[in-house]
Amino acid sequence: MVFPSEPFFCVLLLSSFLFVSPSQSAADYSILVYKGCAKQAFQDPNGVYSQAISALFGSLVSQSTKTKFFKTTAGTSQTTITGLFQCRGDLSNTDCYNCVSKLPILTDKLCGKTIAARIQLYGCYISYEVAGFAQISGMEMLYKTCGAKNLAGGGFEERRDTALSVMQNGVVSGHGYFATNYQSVYVLGQCEGDVGDSDCGECVKTAVQRAQVECGNAISGQIYLHKCFISYSYYANGVPRRSSSSSSSSNSISSGTGQNTGKTVAIIVGGAAGVGFLVICLLFARGLIKKHDGMLFCTLKNTMRLDSYTLHFTGYHLF
Repeated sequence: MVFPSEPFFCVLLLSSFLFVSPSQSAADYSILVYKGCAKQAFQDPNGVYSQAISALFGSLVSQSTKTKFFKTTAGTSQTTITGLFQCRGDLSNTDCYNCVSKLPILTDKLCGKTIAARIQLYGCYISYEVAGFAQISGMEMLYKTCGAKNLAGGGFEERRDTALSVMQNGVVSGHGYFATNYQSVYVLGQCEGDVGDSDCGECVKTAVQRAQVECGNAISGQIYLHKCFISYSYYANGVPRRSSSSSSSSNSISSGTGQNTGKTVAIIVGGAAGVGFLVICLLFARGLIKKHDGMLFCTLKNTMRLDSYTLHFTGYHLF
């Protein structure tokens, strides 16, 4: 069965929360970003398509407990339906399942019995199409959003573009997923799980160029292409620390590690400096203790304050 060519994403629904923060809780990953529903509904008097979609969704949800991407087909030769899901690379398997398990009900609620649909949440998405549905380019833009606030001057665009460039390279070496921050700009990029490294790099490159043109000097933006998406956000007070609920499991899609390496080094150096300063102060206090009984207590008190400040500061280290 061949269906007429038509715009696949005929409806876009904006979420009331527009940008992904690295500190978001697990519950935030189920917030709707957009929906795309084909205009044509199933002609399904015998319920064969409904049965095929139900079987497809069941398979996708069950696989989400152990992988971040899965693609499969369901139905007979006359009613073949292809579908897939993908979770963000930084979600745990539990968060991935919790996100994907909401999608079948949402798809039915938002799109009904259409011949193709895609529902995008912050943490995952699901899509399906019947055999013969018109294909679109992997570079086609499905959705974009840019922050309402602009930040002209001050080197913002240079910092953002540098961060995007690092992400563009990282998503290739990371085999489809990369996230990091650079001078208060948090960036994230991900490609669909079956896209090769080379094609992924080209897709992300296109998304970056679209972000630069479409969003200008907006402090945040998201660009969703058919086969990849990117996101960037500027935080004036520094990028928030990541929530532990979104830590990656051992078998998740490869993710960038640059931000973790820099933070570890900063904590080690900061801690060593604090300990060294403490030893010096103790030796100094020991020499003066006979002359002034209160010197040791004062020195230790001030040292503890400085050591505490050093460790607190490294917690906000930027890559």
